[in-house]
Amino acid sequence: MQTQTTLEKTYSRTNPFQAKVLKNVNLNGAGSSKETRHIELSLKESGLTYNPGDALGIFPSNDPELVAAILEEMKWDDETLVEINKQGETLSLKDALTNHFEITLLSKKILQGAAAFTESGELQKLLLVENMAQLKEYTNGRDLLDMLRDFGPWKASAQDIVSLLRKMTARLYSIASSNAAHPDEVHLTIGAVRYTAHDRLRKGVCSVQVAERTQEGDTLPVFVQPNKHFHLPESGETDIIMVGPGTGIAPFRSFIEERAVRKTSGRAWLFFGDQHAATDYLYQSELEQYQKDGVLTKVDTAFSRDGAEKVYVQHRMMQNSKELFAWLQSGAYFFVCGDKQYMAKDVHNTLIEVIEKEGGMTREYAEAYLNDMQEQGRYQRDVY
Repeated sequence: MQTQTTLEKTYSRTNPFQAKVLKNVNLNGAGSSKETRHIELSLKESGLTYNPGDALGIFPSNDPELVAAILEEMKWDDETLVEINKQGETLSLKDALTNHFEITLLSKKILQGAAAFTESGELQKLLLVENMAQLKEYTNGRDLLDMLRDFGPWKASAQDIVSLLRKMTARLYSIASSNAAHPDEVHLTIGAVRYTAHDRLRKGVCSVQVAERTQEGDTLPVFVQPNKHFHLPESGETDIIMVGPGTGIAPFRSFIEERAVRKTSGRAWLFFGDQHAATDYLYQSELEQYQKDGVLTKVDTAFSRDGAEKVYVQHRMMQNSKELFAWLQSGAYFFVCGDKQYMAKDVHNTLIEVIEKEGGMTREYAEAYLNDMQEQGRYQRDVY
């Protein structure tokens, strides 16, 4: 009998824990073009624990307005029962579209499947082998509603269409708290994603759910996703350099909190950047306090829209190249978190330039130096 009770309490991706929202605040000041949410969730009685660097998975719900627009477009009855898997489990159509399926992403596979239910010549043409580029372009930034509007009329039941859809996937967010500092809690830093594409406002499924529809006291289905490739050095005496602009600050808040609780002696240097110092300096008062307390040795900020020229974290690294290289030479770990497309590449290249310049090396040697750091686990990236 004992094992049964233990099993019931094991929460995971396949059995997420309903975590109560304790706090949900916007970190950006009035007038900011961004909305970054600081969320605190209760893990009480979940048995879930985490390490600095780990991520939290959230299973989101789709925007009720988007679900309503799909039902309206297809003149479907939201109470119609549909099968959601091969085991024959059923849900009402509204529930299936809200909680079970991805409706904001399109793929070649979905369009190929949908082609059987319409006589649209336009869709047939898009699916031709020679039109691969156009197909890719079409699926980018469009969703199920676009497809239903663009290629009708449809000879399809609700079941036919939902059978084409992918199951909702969890969204992973870097944890922004230390378990040691906040037992029974987990904190997240989530930037709300909103943009206009193809004449419609698009919203990030999870980020906007959290920003617009999640109140304190609500629950969210969560699980812990360990990250073996992004963690503090074992010794608290080791120096750490952290580059985390925007929501990339999240894991470093967790690192700093952990080191504050453990009273470690290693130095810590943070590079943080965003648009405006007045409205976008996330966790400013906390970070300033940590500096006063000596937990953070150095903080260098880059606010790109505050001056005539755009200044980013990599520019601050270059300005501090001598000291940065000295820290690396004395064994510091170097961490980067945030945007994969631009920031992480720029930081990577700047790091090579710093090593090349201050180490008096060729580019090739500087790259080898960084590769060695990576192999020793001293250069770690959490990029998305």
